[in-house]
Amino acid sequence: MNLVLLLTTVAKKADARRLAKATLRHCFAACVQIFPNIESHYIWKGKKEISREFLVLAKTTITRRKDLLKLWSQIHPYDCPEIVALTGKAASAYARWVKASTSG
Repeated sequence: MNLVLLLTTVAKKADARRLAKATLRHCFAACVQIFPNIESHYIWKGKKEISREFLVLAKTTITRRKDLLKLWSQIHPYDCPEIVALTGKAASAYARWVKASTSG
């Protein structure tokens, strides 16, 4: 079964937790992980930037992907948020758990 990993970054832990809480409240993902202290290097408005951020990673289904993209786009604190969906195969038992967790 195919699953989707949706990822984004935020500057504050509180924002990462807000995304995770809203995601799970709406059953748009089975699990949301927050990775602290990543170092992001990027170009923003023509200038090189380096920021400390939190990576937020959600495990969802293809069916729930659009709902989660919409939710994160609405509540994300950034003007131009990085929201990326990666699709791939998952182990059967894990895929069944994700599907059951997002059916609510």
